[in-house]
Amino acid sequence: MTQNRAETLALLTRYYEAFAAHDHATMLDCLTDDIEHRINQGPIEHGKEAFAAFMVAMDTAYEEVLTDMVLFANDAGTHGAAEFRVLGKYLKTAEGYPEATGQRYNLPAGAFFDIRGGKIARVSVYYNAEDWVAQVS
Repeated sequence: MTQNRAETLALLTRYYEAFAAHDHATMLDCLTDDIEHRINQGPIEHGKEAFAAFMVAMDTAYEEVLTDMVLFANDAGTHGAAEFRVLGKYLKTAEGYPEATGQRYNLPAGAFFDIRGGKIARVSVYYNAEDWVAQVS
């Protein structure tokens, strides 16, 4: 399946609209079965099952809204990117991090995508973890 810029932007829009709605099923539908998830300053996970578990853990520990979203795609539609702000609330203490007491945070962030067969094959998310720790400490 060939992809173009407009189709990739539509796919990324669908993915982030599903994120905003906490619609994990639609998010997973946007992904290849062998999705490569590069977690900010963390491990690389593979597959939809691992991605689904990550999303459940995120929804349990954090309440996040993404704002100022800007999406990008190359002309061939094989790569995409997103730039946004994360407005969040820290709900459940993550191991090795400050205790969660409902602290709010506001972080610039970005994500990079590989697209294959009309689906997201890789997502790499980046933000400044030291800034996050400082905000919730």
